[in-house]
Amino acid sequence: MQTKTILAAALMSSTAVTPVVAQERAQVNFWHAMGGQLGEITDGFAEEFNARQDACQINSIYKGNYTETMTQAIAAFRAGEQPHIVQVFEVGTATMMAAEDNGAVYPVHQLMEDAGVAFDESDYLPAVISYYTDTDGNLLSLPFNSSTPVMWYNATAFEEAGVEVPTTWDEVVEAARALKANGVESPFGFGWQSWTQIETFSAWHDLPLGTEENGFAGLDTEFTFNNDAVVNHIARIAEMGEEGLFSYGGRRGDSRSMFVNGETAMWINSSAYYGGFASDIEDFEFGQAMLPLDTDLAEEPQNSIIGGATLWVLQGHESPEYTCTAEFFSFLSEPEQQAMWHQETGYVPITTAAYELSQEQGFYEEAPGTDTAIKQLSLNEPTPNSKGLRFGNFVQIRDIINEELEAVWSGDKSAEEALDAAVERGNDLLRRFEASNS
Repeated sequence: MQTKTILAAALMSSTAVTPVVAQERAQVNFWHAMGGQLGEITDGFAEEFNARQDACQINSIYKGNYTETMTQAIAAFRAGEQPHIVQVFEVGTATMMAAEDNGAVYPVHQLMEDAGVAFDESDYLPAVISYYTDTDGNLLSLPFNSSTPVMWYNATAFEEAGVEVPTTWDEVVEAARALKANGVESPFGFGWQSWTQIETFSAWHDLPLGTEENGFAGLDTEFTFNNDAVVNHIARIAEMGEEGLFSYGGRRGDSRSMFVNGETAMWINSSAYYGGFASDIEDFEFGQAMLPLDTDLAEEPQNSIIGGATLWVLQGHESPEYTCTAEFFSFLSEPEQQAMWHQETGYVPITTAAYELSQEQGFYEEAPGTDTAIKQLSLNEPTPNSKGLRFGNFVQIRDIINEELEAVWSGDKSAEEALDAAVERGNDLLRRFEASNS
């Protein structure tokens, strides 16, 4: 059964979730995918909100990584035991929008209006909320942990090798060679490879991933990322691997340890690794810089795209619980919470006020480079190629892209063969999504 059908059928027939033990406070269940330090801060937000008043109880519950959280939410939908709030990563947006069309989702703009809680979408950074609005510009889910890929670098290793932090891909190769010659085992690496090396690479150079404005303009979209620009980029990385300048460290953030232990000196991944790096890295100075540019494709970068996740509200609960949900969202959006979240984690602040508060507090002077993500996202007015992507079944499609890229890194396929296969297999899943949502 298609995801949309599961969501719609389950929620249309579900009844309000009743707490096992009757309590005076309205109970709101919040399922999230934040583990470790991020989970501690997330749970802390719920605890602080609960302590501020005595009408609402936010139950913050960790459900595993993004994919696991979404999978468990689907199972809960089918059982009529859905949470009030679920954290969904950006590639699940098209699926959630399809569920919203069938009455499964309570759009955030409507939630706030119905609850009578002040809510002005102009308070939020345009680069953050544009990904999560409908065709009328209404916000469907609340941005919570928004990030973008940046270039993390080992400043100490760069100084010892006598090289500058690269700004172009040609300079990345040359820097990697100098770092290798100076003893860095595997100079270059990355995580979340579809997001960083195909999706964001394309946006950064104003190249389309697919037709129909990357899926924003219609379900009949088809992938086009097997173009010469992306093929050549993946081939370049494969050649770096053959030269010993790049080692594949796994999907998601699996290769994080390679950067932390100094094995890798340039690592492209989410800006949200800042908090962990600040805590864990003791043997060298690190920094973050803007993504490198392929000067054969563009003279200047366009803008990077959003990553991370938003908070979706699900139908099927009682009015007082939704009022509490709206008030909790208002609390999360306050400058103090957002500035702290941004400064402690590396996620971007979702509001202009939180960004300005971080400036006033001197955070960017104390920690140079920590505004890199904001600068990248706001570099230029987004184009249809750089606004983001909205492809159905993209969680599964990213797995396909991972499989095909791994065949390149292992030498089993050329870049062209792998990307052609990824597009063909991905388009098949797009057609399935279109058929089930038309």
